[in-house]
Amino acid sequence: MSTPQADPRRWWALLVLAGAQFMVIMDTSIIGVALPEMQRDLGFSPSSLQWVFNAYVIAFGGLLLLGGRLSDLLGARRVFTAGWVTLIAGSVLAAAADTAWVELLGRAVQGAGGALIAPSAMTLLMMIFAHDTGERTKALAFYGAAAPAGGTAGVFLGGAITEWLSWPWLFLLYIPIGLASLAAVPALLPAVSGRGGSVDLLGAVSATGGLALAVFGIVQASEQGWTSAATLLGLVGGAVLLGVFVVSQRLVRAPLMPLGVWRTPGLLAGNVAITLLGAAWIPMWYFLNLYLQQVLGYGAFPSGAALLPMTLLMMLLMTTVTGRLIGRFGLKPLIVTGLLVLAAGLGLLSLARPGGDYLVDVLPGSLIAALGMSLVFIPATIASISGARPEEAGLASGIVNTTYQVGSALGLAAMTAVATAWGADRLGDPAALTDGFQAAFIGAGAVAVAGAVLGFALMRPQRAAATRSEEGETAGTGV
Repeated sequence: MSTPQADPRRWWALLVLAGAQFMVIMDTSIIGVALPEMQRDLGFSPSSLQWVFNAYVIAFGGLLLLGGRLSDLLGARRVFTAGWVTLIAGSVLAAAADTAWVELLGRAVQGAGGALIAPSAMTLLMMIFAHDTGERTKALAFYGAAAPAGGTAGVFLGGAITEWLSWPWLFLLYIPIGLASLAAVPALLPAVSGRGGSVDLLGAVSATGGLALAVFGIVQASEQGWTSAATLLGLVGGAVLLGVFVVSQRLVRAPLMPLGVWRTPGLLAGNVAITLLGAAWIPMWYFLNLYLQQVLGYGAFPSGAALLPMTLLMMLLMTTVTGRLIGRFGLKPLIVTGLLVLAAGLGLLSLARPGGDYLVDVLPGSLIAALGMSLVFIPATIASISGARPEEAGLASGIVNTTYQVGSALGLAAMTAVATAWGADRLGDPAALTDGFQAAFIGAGAVAVAGAVLGFALMRPQRAAATRSEEGETAGTGV
Protein backbone atom coordinates (compact mmCIF):
# COMPACT_ATOMS: atom_id res chain seq x y z
CA MET A 1 0.00 0.00 0.00
CA SER A 2 1.26 3.47 -0.83
CA THR A 3 1.47 6.11 1.87
CA PRO A 4 -1.06 8.94 1.36
CA GLN A 5 0.61 12.15 0.27
CA ALA A 6 0.22 15.39 2.20
CA ASP A 7 -2.10 17.84 0.50
CA PRO A 8 -0.35 21.26 0.32
CA ARG A 9 -3.75 22.94 0.78
CA ARG A 10 -4.62 20.96 3.89
CA TRP A 11 -4.31 23.76 6.47
CA TRP A 12 -6.47 26.10 4.40
CA ALA A 13 -8.95 23.26 4.02
CA LEU A 14 -8.92 22.80 7.80
CA LEU A 15 -9.82 26.46 8.18
CA VAL A 16 -12.90 25.94 5.98
CA LEU A 17 -13.95 22.80 7.86
CA ALA A 18 -13.37 24.26 11.32
CA GLY A 19 -15.21 27.41 10.25
CA ALA A 20 -18.19 25.25 9.28
CA GLN A 21 -18.14 23.54 12.68
CA PHE A 22 -17.91 26.95 14.35
CA MET A 23 -20.98 28.23 12.48
CA VAL A 24 -23.08 25.09 13.02
CA ILE A 25 -22.53 25.18 16.79
CA MET A 26 -22.92 28.96 16.95
CA ASP A 27 -26.37 28.54 15.43
CA THR A 28 -27.54 26.82 18.62
CA SER A 29 -26.40 29.66 20.92
CA ILE A 30 -26.65 32.86 18.90
CA ILE A 31 -30.44 33.14 19.25
CA GLY A 32 -30.50 32.86 23.05
CA VAL A 33 -30.35 36.53 23.96
CA ALA A 34 -32.65 37.48 21.06
CA LEU A 35 -35.53 35.30 22.24
CA PRO A 36 -37.48 38.00 24.12
CA GLU A 37 -37.33 40.34 21.12
CA MET A 38 -38.37 37.55 18.75
CA GLN A 39 -41.21 36.71 21.10
CA ARG A 40 -42.54 40.27 20.89
CA ASP A 41 -42.10 40.63 17.13
CA LEU A 42 -43.40 37.25 16.01
CA GLY A 43 -46.08 36.56 18.60
CA PHE A 44 -44.63 33.49 20.32
CA SER A 45 -46.30 32.45 23.58
CA PRO A 46 -43.99 31.81 26.58
CA SER A 47 -44.32 28.04 26.11
CA SER A 48 -43.94 28.05 22.31
CA LEU A 49 -40.86 30.28 22.33
CA GLN A 50 -38.64 27.25 22.97
CA TRP A 51 -39.40 26.05 19.43
CA VAL A 52 -37.02 28.71 18.06
CA PHE A 53 -34.28 26.61 19.66
CA ASN A 54 -35.89 23.18 19.37
CA ALA A 55 -36.80 23.45 15.68
CA TYR A 56 -33.09 23.68 14.90
CA VAL A 57 -32.02 21.05 17.43
CA ILE A 58 -34.63 18.47 16.41
CA ALA A 59 -33.76 18.75 12.71
CA PHE A 60 -30.04 18.80 13.46
CA GLY A 61 -30.05 15.90 15.91
CA GLY A 62 -32.68 13.86 14.12
CA LEU A 63 -30.93 14.01 10.74
CA LEU A 64 -27.28 13.68 11.80
CA LEU A 65 -27.13 9.94 11.21
CA LEU A 66 -28.72 10.42 7.79
CA GLY A 67 -26.16 13.12 7.03
CA GLY A 68 -23.36 10.71 7.85
CA ARG A 69 -24.88 7.99 5.68
CA LEU A 70 -25.36 10.36 2.73
CA SER A 71 -21.75 11.47 3.11
CA ASP A 72 -20.65 7.86 2.61
CA LEU A 73 -23.01 7.22 -0.28
CA LEU A 74 -22.77 10.44 -2.28
CA GLY A 75 -19.32 11.74 -1.36
CA ALA A 76 -18.40 14.00 1.54
CA ARG A 77 -17.62 17.12 -0.53
CA ARG A 78 -20.95 16.95 -2.32
CA VAL A 79 -22.88 16.60 0.96
CA PHE A 80 -20.81 19.37 2.59
CA THR A 81 -21.76 21.67 -0.31
CA ALA A 82 -25.43 20.68 -0.11
CA GLY A 83 -25.36 21.36 3.62
CA TRP A 84 -24.16 24.93 3.15
CA VAL A 85 -26.76 25.58 0.43
CA THR A 86 -29.46 24.28 2.79
CA LEU A 87 -28.16 26.32 5.74
CA ILE A 88 -28.10 29.51 3.64
CA ALA A 89 -31.66 28.88 2.44
CA GLY A 90 -32.84 28.36 6.00
CA SER A 91 -31.06 31.52 7.13
CA VAL A 92 -32.78 33.59 4.45
CA LEU A 93 -36.14 32.18 5.47
CA ALA A 94 -35.53 32.73 9.21
CA ALA A 95 -34.35 36.32 8.65
CA ALA A 96 -37.35 37.19 6.48
CA ALA A 97 -39.93 35.62 8.80
CA ASP A 98 -42.83 37.81 9.89
CA THR A 99 -44.80 35.05 11.60
CA ALA A 100 -43.85 32.39 14.12
CA TRP A 101 -44.42 29.39 11.84
CA VAL A 102 -42.18 30.80 9.07
CA GLU A 103 -39.45 31.40 11.65
CA LEU A 104 -39.69 27.82 12.87
CA LEU A 105 -39.59 26.50 9.31
CA GLY A 106 -36.44 28.51 8.65
CA ARG A 107 -34.82 27.19 11.84
CA ALA A 108 -35.68 23.61 10.89
CA VAL A 109 -34.12 24.07 7.44
CA GLN A 110 -31.01 25.50 9.12
CA GLY A 111 -30.85 22.41 11.35
CA ALA A 112 -31.11 20.12 8.33
CA GLY A 113 -28.21 21.98 6.74
CA GLY A 114 -26.13 21.59 9.90
CA ALA A 115 -26.89 17.85 9.92
CA LEU A 116 -25.35 17.57 6.44
CA ILE A 117 -22.35 19.77 7.21
CA ALA A 118 -21.16 18.28 10.50
CA PRO A 119 -20.57 14.61 9.53
CA SER A 120 -19.26 15.41 6.05
CA ALA A 121 -16.78 17.93 7.47
CA MET A 122 -15.40 15.31 9.85
CA THR A 123 -15.10 12.78 7.01
CA LEU A 124 -13.20 15.29 4.86
CA LEU A 125 -10.87 16.18 7.70
CA MET A 126 -9.98 12.53 8.34
CA MET A 127 -9.24 12.05 4.65
CA ILE A 128 -7.18 15.20 4.21
CA PHE A 129 -4.96 14.37 7.19
CA ALA A 130 -4.76 10.61 6.64
CA HIS A 131 -1.06 10.88 5.76
CA ASP A 132 0.22 11.65 9.27
CA THR A 133 -1.20 10.72 12.67
CA GLY A 134 0.47 13.65 14.43
CA GLU A 135 -0.91 16.20 11.99
CA ARG A 136 -4.32 14.58 12.16
CA THR A 137 -4.32 14.94 15.96
CA LYS A 138 -3.43 18.63 15.68
CA ALA A 139 -6.12 19.12 13.05
CA LEU A 140 -8.72 17.37 15.22
CA ALA A 141 -7.79 19.49 18.21
CA PHE A 142 -8.16 22.69 16.15
CA TYR A 143 -11.44 21.46 14.68
CA GLY A 144 -12.70 20.50 18.12
CA ALA A 145 -11.83 23.87 19.62
CA ALA A 146 -14.16 25.43 17.05
CA ALA A 147 -17.16 23.94 18.89
CA PRO A 148 -16.79 25.73 22.26
CA ALA A 149 -15.51 28.80 20.40
CA GLY A 150 -18.72 28.82 18.34
CA GLY A 151 -20.85 28.50 21.46
CA THR A 152 -18.99 31.36 23.13
CA ALA A 153 -19.07 33.61 20.05
CA GLY A 154 -22.79 32.92 19.61
CA VAL A 155 -23.62 34.26 23.07
CA PHE A 156 -21.55 37.42 22.59
CA LEU A 157 -22.39 38.11 18.94
CA GLY A 158 -26.07 37.38 19.53
CA GLY A 159 -26.19 40.10 22.17
CA ALA A 160 -24.23 42.64 20.14
CA ILE A 161 -26.19 42.11 16.90
CA THR A 162 -29.59 42.11 18.60
CA GLU A 163 -28.75 45.25 20.61
CA TRP A 164 -27.26 47.33 17.79
CA LEU A 165 -29.01 45.95 14.71
CA SER A 166 -31.97 43.58 15.04
CA TRP A 167 -32.56 39.85 15.42
CA PRO A 168 -32.92 39.08 11.64
CA TRP A 169 -29.23 39.96 11.28
CA LEU A 170 -28.44 36.90 13.39
CA PHE A 171 -29.45 34.83 10.38
CA LEU A 172 -28.28 37.17 7.62
CA LEU A 173 -24.78 36.73 9.05
CA TYR A 174 -24.73 33.17 7.70
CA ILE A 175 -25.25 34.20 4.09
CA PRO A 176 -21.86 35.84 3.26
CA ILE A 177 -19.98 33.29 5.35
CA GLY A 178 -21.80 30.46 3.63
CA LEU A 179 -21.15 31.86 0.17
CA ALA A 180 -17.45 32.30 0.98
CA SER A 181 -17.28 28.68 2.17
CA LEU A 182 -18.97 27.44 -0.99
CA ALA A 183 -16.52 29.43 -3.11
CA ALA A 184 -13.60 27.78 -1.31
CA VAL A 185 -14.88 24.21 -1.69
CA PRO A 186 -13.68 23.46 -5.27
CA ALA A 187 -10.20 24.82 -4.61
CA LEU A 188 -9.52 23.37 -1.16
CA LEU A 189 -11.57 20.25 -0.51
CA PRO A 190 -10.92 16.95 -2.29
CA ALA A 191 -13.61 15.48 -4.51
CA VAL A 192 -14.50 12.02 -3.24
CA SER A 193 -16.77 9.60 -5.02
CA GLY A 194 -19.47 7.93 -2.95
CA ARG A 195 -19.53 4.20 -2.49
CA GLY A 196 -23.17 3.78 -3.49
CA GLY A 197 -25.93 1.95 -1.64
CA SER A 198 -29.39 2.57 -0.26
CA VAL A 199 -30.65 5.27 2.09
CA ASP A 200 -32.76 4.39 5.12
CA LEU A 201 -35.41 7.06 4.60
CA LEU A 202 -37.88 5.27 6.87
CA GLY A 203 -35.38 5.42 9.71
CA ALA A 204 -34.64 9.10 9.15
CA VAL A 205 -38.32 10.10 8.94
CA SER A 206 -39.44 8.00 11.91
CA ALA A 207 -36.58 9.16 14.19
CA THR A 208 -36.97 12.86 13.40
CA GLY A 209 -40.78 12.75 13.40
CA GLY A 210 -40.90 10.77 16.63
CA LEU A 211 -38.66 13.26 18.41
CA ALA A 212 -40.65 16.24 17.09
CA LEU A 213 -43.97 14.73 18.19
CA ALA A 214 -42.61 13.86 21.64
CA VAL A 215 -41.46 17.44 22.16
CA PHE A 216 -44.78 18.72 20.81
CA GLY A 217 -46.67 16.57 23.30
CA ILE A 218 -44.65 17.88 26.24
CA VAL A 219 -45.15 21.48 25.07
CA GLN A 220 -48.91 20.94 24.74
CA ALA A 221 -49.03 19.52 28.25
CA SER A 222 -47.95 22.87 29.66
CA GLU A 223 -50.70 24.67 27.73
CA GLN A 224 -53.62 22.23 27.67
CA GLY A 225 -52.88 19.63 30.35
CA TRP A 226 -51.45 16.12 30.27
CA THR A 227 -54.79 14.49 29.41
CA SER A 228 -55.68 16.78 26.49
CA ALA A 229 -56.09 15.30 23.03
CA ALA A 230 -53.17 17.30 21.61
CA THR A 231 -50.83 16.17 24.39
CA LEU A 232 -51.78 12.51 24.09
CA LEU A 233 -51.60 12.64 20.30
CA GLY A 234 -48.08 14.05 20.45
CA LEU A 235 -46.79 11.66 23.11
CA VAL A 236 -48.41 8.53 21.70
CA GLY A 237 -47.53 9.45 18.12
CA GLY A 238 -43.93 10.15 19.13
CA ALA A 239 -43.66 6.81 20.93
CA VAL A 240 -45.11 4.97 17.92
CA LEU A 241 -42.73 6.60 15.45
CA LEU A 242 -39.70 5.98 17.68
CA GLY A 243 -40.84 2.36 17.99
CA VAL A 244 -41.05 2.18 14.20
CA PHE A 245 -37.49 3.50 14.03
CA VAL A 246 -36.19 0.80 16.38
CA VAL A 247 -38.00 -2.00 14.53
CA SER A 248 -36.94 -0.70 11.12
CA GLN A 249 -33.29 -0.77 12.16
CA ARG A 250 -33.61 -4.54 12.56
CA LEU A 251 -35.33 -5.05 9.21
CA VAL A 252 -33.78 -2.74 6.61
CA ARG A 253 -30.66 -3.77 4.73
CA ALA A 254 -28.62 -0.64 5.44
CA PRO A 255 -29.93 0.87 8.70
CA LEU A 256 -28.91 4.30 9.90
CA MET A 257 -28.08 2.84 13.31
CA PRO A 258 -27.40 -0.90 13.40
CA LEU A 259 -28.67 -1.92 16.82
CA GLY A 260 -25.69 -4.19 17.37
CA VAL A 261 -23.54 -1.10 17.92
CA TRP A 262 -25.12 -0.75 21.37
CA ARG A 263 -23.13 -3.80 22.48
CA THR A 264 -20.03 -1.60 22.27
CA PRO A 265 -18.51 -1.29 25.77
CA GLY A 266 -19.34 2.06 27.33
CA LEU A 267 -21.62 3.25 24.53
CA LEU A 268 -24.90 2.93 26.46
CA ALA A 269 -23.59 4.39 29.72
CA GLY A 270 -21.81 7.25 27.97
CA ASN A 271 -24.87 8.16 25.94
CA VAL A 272 -27.14 8.06 28.99
CA ALA A 273 -24.80 10.56 30.65
CA ILE A 274 -24.57 12.79 27.57
CA THR A 275 -28.36 12.74 27.07
CA LEU A 276 -29.09 13.83 30.64
CA LEU A 277 -26.28 16.36 30.48
CA GLY A 278 -28.00 18.03 27.52
CA ALA A 279 -31.38 17.78 29.27
CA ALA A 280 -29.98 19.70 32.26
CA TRP A 281 -27.56 22.14 30.60
CA ILE A 282 -29.69 23.55 27.79
CA PRO A 283 -32.69 24.46 30.02
CA MET A 284 -30.27 26.23 32.38
CA TRP A 285 -28.81 28.29 29.52
CA TYR A 286 -32.28 29.03 28.10
CA PHE A 287 -33.91 30.19 31.33
CA LEU A 288 -30.86 32.10 32.49
CA ASN A 289 -31.17 34.21 29.32
CA LEU A 290 -34.83 34.88 30.10
CA TYR A 291 -34.13 35.68 33.77
CA LEU A 292 -31.49 38.24 32.83
CA GLN A 293 -33.78 40.04 30.39
CA GLN A 294 -37.30 39.55 31.69
CA VAL A 295 -36.57 39.83 35.42
CA LEU A 296 -33.33 41.78 35.83
CA GLY A 297 -34.14 44.00 32.85
CA TYR A 298 -30.91 43.48 30.90
CA GLY A 299 -30.78 44.41 27.23
CA ALA A 300 -29.62 41.93 24.61
CA PHE A 301 -25.94 42.93 24.63
CA PRO A 302 -25.56 43.12 28.44
CA SER A 303 -27.29 39.75 28.67
CA GLY A 304 -24.84 38.17 26.23
CA ALA A 305 -21.91 39.75 28.04
CA ALA A 306 -23.26 38.47 31.37
CA LEU A 307 -23.05 34.87 30.09
CA LEU A 308 -19.57 35.30 28.64
CA PRO A 309 -17.66 34.38 31.84
CA MET A 310 -19.50 31.05 31.95
CA THR A 311 -18.78 30.16 28.33
CA LEU A 312 -15.15 31.31 28.50
CA LEU A 313 -14.54 29.25 31.63
CA MET A 314 -16.02 26.20 29.97
CA MET A 315 -13.90 26.63 26.86
CA LEU A 316 -10.73 27.14 28.92
CA LEU A 317 -11.31 24.08 31.11
CA MET A 318 -12.27 21.79 28.23
CA THR A 319 -9.21 22.66 26.17
CA THR A 320 -6.59 22.73 28.94
CA VAL A 321 -7.68 20.85 32.07
CA THR A 322 -10.21 18.09 31.40
CA GLY A 323 -7.84 15.84 29.44
CA ARG A 324 -5.30 15.85 32.29
CA LEU A 325 -7.98 15.00 34.83
CA ILE A 326 -9.13 12.07 32.70
CA GLY A 327 -5.61 10.68 32.65
CA ARG A 328 -5.34 10.96 36.42
CA PHE A 329 -8.78 9.93 37.65
CA GLY A 330 -10.45 8.09 34.77
CA LEU A 331 -13.80 8.64 33.11
CA LYS A 332 -16.42 7.51 35.63
CA PRO A 333 -15.34 9.73 38.56
CA LEU A 334 -15.32 12.83 36.34
CA ILE A 335 -18.74 12.09 34.85
CA VAL A 336 -20.39 11.46 38.21
CA THR A 337 -18.66 14.38 39.92
CA GLY A 338 -19.29 16.76 37.04
CA LEU A 339 -23.03 16.03 36.95
CA LEU A 340 -23.25 16.61 40.71
CA VAL A 341 -21.34 19.89 40.35
CA LEU A 342 -23.73 20.93 37.56
CA ALA A 343 -26.64 20.10 39.87
CA ALA A 344 -25.07 22.23 42.61
CA GLY A 345 -24.78 25.17 40.22
CA LEU A 346 -28.42 24.77 39.21
CA GLY A 347 -29.40 24.59 42.86
CA LEU A 348 -27.65 27.89 43.47
CA LEU A 349 -29.39 29.46 40.46
CA SER A 350 -32.74 28.29 41.83
CA LEU A 351 -32.26 30.80 44.67
CA ALA A 352 -32.40 33.72 42.21
CA ARG A 353 -34.60 36.57 43.43
CA PRO A 354 -37.11 38.79 41.59
CA GLY A 355 -35.04 41.85 42.54
CA GLY A 356 -31.77 40.00 42.17
CA ASP A 357 -28.23 41.06 41.46
CA TYR A 358 -25.96 39.62 38.77
CA LEU A 359 -22.95 39.13 41.05
CA VAL A 360 -25.04 37.30 43.65
CA ASP A 361 -27.85 35.56 41.77
CA VAL A 362 -26.26 34.69 38.41
CA LEU A 363 -22.47 34.66 38.29
CA PRO A 364 -21.61 32.13 41.07
CA GLY A 365 -24.20 29.54 40.00
CA SER A 366 -23.41 29.89 36.31
CA LEU A 367 -19.67 29.41 36.89
CA ILE A 368 -20.24 26.32 39.06
CA ALA A 369 -22.56 24.89 36.40
CA ALA A 370 -19.95 25.59 33.71
CA LEU A 371 -17.36 23.72 35.80
CA GLY A 372 -19.69 20.73 35.98
CA MET A 373 -20.32 20.76 32.23
CA SER A 374 -16.58 20.96 31.58
CA LEU A 375 -15.96 17.86 33.70
CA VAL A 376 -18.65 15.74 32.02
CA PHE A 377 -18.82 16.43 28.31
CA ILE A 378 -15.49 15.10 27.03
CA PRO A 379 -15.29 12.07 29.41
CA ALA A 380 -18.84 11.01 28.52
CA THR A 381 -18.04 11.31 24.82
CA ILE A 382 -14.82 9.30 25.20
CA ALA A 383 -16.72 6.63 27.15
CA SER A 384 -19.21 6.39 24.30
CA ILE A 385 -16.76 6.00 21.42
CA SER A 386 -13.53 4.58 22.87
CA GLY A 387 -14.78 0.98 22.79
CA ALA A 388 -16.04 1.11 19.21
CA ARG A 389 -14.33 -0.82 16.45
CA PRO A 390 -12.59 1.36 13.83
CA GLU A 391 -15.35 0.74 11.29
CA GLU A 392 -17.97 1.83 13.86
CA ALA A 393 -16.17 4.89 15.24
CA GLY A 394 -18.01 7.30 12.93
CA LEU A 395 -21.38 5.77 13.82
CA ALA A 396 -20.62 5.92 17.55
CA SER A 397 -19.61 9.58 17.24
CA GLY A 398 -22.79 10.34 15.32
CA ILE A 399 -24.90 8.67 18.02
CA VAL A 400 -23.26 10.84 20.68
CA ASN A 401 -24.07 13.99 18.71
CA THR A 402 -27.64 12.80 18.23
CA THR A 403 -28.34 11.83 21.84
CA TYR A 404 -26.99 15.15 23.13
CA GLN A 405 -29.33 17.05 20.82
CA VAL A 406 -32.25 14.76 21.70
CA GLY A 407 -31.63 15.27 25.40
CA SER A 408 -31.43 19.02 24.86
CA ALA A 409 -34.78 19.16 23.06
CA LEU A 410 -36.66 16.90 25.45
CA GLY A 411 -35.12 18.51 28.52
CA LEU A 412 -36.00 22.00 27.36
CA ALA A 413 -39.57 20.96 26.54
CA ALA A 414 -40.01 19.33 29.95
CA MET A 415 -38.51 22.23 31.91
CA THR A 416 -40.60 24.73 29.93
CA ALA A 417 -43.70 22.79 31.02
CA VAL A 418 -42.47 22.95 34.63
CA ALA A 419 -41.68 26.67 34.42
CA THR A 420 -45.05 27.48 32.84
CA ALA A 421 -46.89 25.56 35.54
CA TRP A 422 -45.13 27.72 38.15
CA GLY A 423 -45.84 31.08 36.55
CA ALA A 424 -43.27 31.67 33.80
CA ASP A 425 -46.07 32.54 31.37
CA ARG A 426 -47.02 35.68 33.33
CA LEU A 427 -44.98 38.22 31.42
CA GLY A 428 -44.48 41.51 33.22
CA ASP A 429 -44.71 39.89 36.68
CA PRO A 430 -41.10 39.49 37.92
CA ALA A 431 -42.14 37.48 40.99
CA ALA A 432 -44.16 34.96 38.97
CA LEU A 433 -41.49 34.71 36.28
CA THR A 434 -38.83 34.08 38.91
CA ASP A 435 -40.95 31.35 40.49
CA GLY A 436 -41.20 29.64 37.12
CA PHE A 437 -37.50 29.97 36.36
CA GLN A 438 -36.60 28.68 39.84
CA ALA A 439 -38.76 25.60 39.25
CA ALA A 440 -37.01 24.99 35.91
CA PHE A 441 -33.57 25.25 37.54
CA ILE A 442 -34.63 22.80 40.27
CA GLY A 443 -36.01 20.39 37.66
CA ALA A 444 -32.83 20.59 35.57
CA GLY A 445 -30.78 20.00 38.72
CA ALA A 446 -32.82 16.87 39.43
CA VAL A 447 -32.06 15.66 35.89
CA ALA A 448 -28.34 16.19 36.50
CA VAL A 449 -28.52 14.22 39.77
CA ALA A 450 -30.33 11.40 37.94
CA GLY A 451 -27.52 11.41 35.37
CA ALA A 452 -24.93 11.09 38.15
CA VAL A 453 -26.80 8.18 39.74
CA LEU A 454 -27.22 6.35 36.43
CA GLY A 455 -23.60 7.06 35.49
CA PHE A 456 -22.43 5.57 38.77
CA ALA A 457 -24.65 2.50 38.30
CA LEU A 458 -24.02 1.83 34.60
CA MET A 459 -20.39 2.77 34.02
CA ARG A 460 -17.59 0.37 34.71
CA PRO A 461 -14.53 1.97 36.30
CA GLN A 462 -12.01 2.96 33.64
CA ARG A 463 -8.67 4.44 34.37
CA ALA A 464 -8.54 5.69 30.83
CA ALA A 465 -5.57 7.80 29.93
CA ALA A 466 -6.99 10.17 27.37
CA THR A 467 -4.61 10.26 24.48
CA ARG A 468 -4.30 13.44 22.50
CA SER A 469 -5.96 11.61 19.64
CA GLU A 470 -8.99 10.72 21.75
CA GLU A 471 -9.30 14.29 22.96
CA GLY A 472 -9.21 15.58 19.40
CA GLU A 473 -11.73 13.05 18.10
CA THR A 474 -14.25 13.76 20.84
CA ALA A 475 -14.01 17.47 20.29
CA GLY A 476 -15.91 17.09 17.04
CA THR A 477 -19.18 17.09 18.95
CA GLY A 478 -20.84 20.38 19.75
CA VAL A 479 -21.53 21.89 23.15
